[in-house]
Amino acid sequence: MTIGFIGAGNMGSSIIKRMVSGSFSGRDILVYDIDRARVEQLQKDCGITAALSAKQVCEKASALILAVKPSTLQDILPALSDALKERKPLIISIAAGKTIEWIQGFIGGGLAIARVMPNIACQVGEGISAFCCNPHVHESGRKTVTDIFETVGRVIELDESLFPAFTAIAGCSPAYTLMYIDTLAQAGVRYGIPKGKAIEIAAQAVAGAARLLQKEAEHPRALADKVCSPGGTTIEGVCALCENGFENAVLAAVRASVEKDKKL
Repeated sequence: MTIGFIGAGNMGSSIIKRMVSGSFSGRDILVYDIDRARVEQLQKDCGITAALSAKQVCEKASALILAVKPSTLQDILPALSDALKERKPLIISIAAGKTIEWIQGFIGGGLAIARVMPNIACQVGEGISAFCCNPHVHESGRKTVTDIFETVGRVIELDESLFPAFTAIAGCSPAYTLMYIDTLAQAGVRYGIPKGKAIEIAAQAVAGAARLLQKEAEHPRALADKVCSPGGTTIEGVCALCENGFENAVLAAVRASVEKDKKL
């Protein structure tokens, strides 16, 4: 199977690199990007095949990943419509905020289209990706989507109506979490720990808490309660977070991201 990429930016390149480090062969990956230097670097690093145009990718790929910016997608899809209708590849879009119905508006109906929302942690193989499909995507197509995106982390199938919420709690939340880590590190500096060491400590503490939650499969509040000894330091900090609006701030951030996603 030839897997084509239109777009080799940060996310597209990250997916390609993880694919070839897994079970995919670079020679079966066909890539086009207007930035030729990106494609040439992927040729060198991953052994992919360079395409001369987006149309060539459409004509040869069995599965086509649209990895361009959402604002660019509407400019390239109409020109690719005829080639897509002739070849009928599985079309996989990773464009944020662009629904399957929106894509069909540019290329017409009758084609198998999957929409995938990955997040930045895909760069290190720790991502979480949600996908949905139109009725033309059969089980083999779902397996193709899963096989590709499992190389960059976990994959779940989700109703498309839930994608704005997924985008907020998975796509946007790494920024929230990184801000939290940096704030913890600033607090560490306040009490004498050098910033570099404070970041290392805070990052590992957050990563460890996440892994513990995944391993134990308990409610996060139940695990938090285990850390909170009566009258201890942790419960004092937890109460301070609640009193200063920590939970409301998180809810407000997710709400803002969801509303923005709906407007894209």
